[in-house]
Amino acid sequence: MKIELAESYGFCFGVKRAIKIAEENQNASTYGPLIHNSKEIARLERDFKVGLTDDYKVFQSGDKAIVRTHGIQKKELEELEQKGVDVVDATCPYVTKPQEIAKEMSEQGYSVVIFGDETHPEIKGVKSYATHGAVVVTSSQELEAIKLHERIALIAQTTRKVEDYMQIANYLIPRHKEVRVFNTICNATFENQDAVRKLSQRADVMIIIGGKNSSNTKQLFKISQENCQESYHIEDEKDIDYGWFENKQLCGVSAGASTPDWIIQNVIDSIKSHTL
Repeated sequence: MKIELAESYGFCFGVKRAIKIAEENQNASTYGPLIHNSKEIARLERDFKVGLTDDYKVFQSGDKAIVRTHGIQKKELEELEQKGVDVVDATCPYVTKPQEIAKEMSEQGYSVVIFGDETHPEIKGVKSYATHGAVVVTSSQELEAIKLHERIALIAQTTRKVEDYMQIANYLIPRHKEVRVFNTICNATFENQDAVRKLSQRADVMIIIGGKNSSNTKQLFKISQENCQESYHIEDEKDIDYGWFENKQLCGVSAGASTPDWIIQNVIDSIKSHTL
């Protein structure tokens, strides 16, 4: 059986940057998981003494708090700074941009519509920057019961599928006088999704590696499954069922933007050792 990696996969620019920041700030703590990969979080704690807390209120004056790649809510950042906490911002620049757009458009009187998961930390953060509030939806159907202004600013979660985003835009455009659509889906998401789409059309089994709570990994898995029914989302080699590879010719492998190379290599080595 041949094993083939997608043309684009794994760590994106924002994650690489955040990991470097964490490694350079030993004995600090991140507010929330720095990235959605528990194995990499454990490595940072083990090798660089970078802790993790889910409650920003525990930080005191003089403590060092690393802001996760997904960003945090505006009021939380302000409280940390007011307390004299040393804030090290590892927010991905692709996430900072929609925060800025939400603030600017809201202050200009636009209804801010965000396409994404309202419970996701990234969207909680982006929404908090909309001065006069924002609406978060996952489909155009949800907009039918919502009253909006004549002027709309549309923003997407950075890891969403562009096809799904365009459905929202196409619903809003004929119904409002002005709809400003901001392309806030990051390049790495485009590239990884295109690559997994191409590979899954040829493979007869697909392995998608990434955290179970990683939004972009879940999107990759969804795309893969559309083309290759035998697609499997795993966190590491321990999740593999080697029965998946029986009588298979091509195994495609991809990984989410928060999946480190060492986990990907472990998975590939493990598949090879059981199928060769």
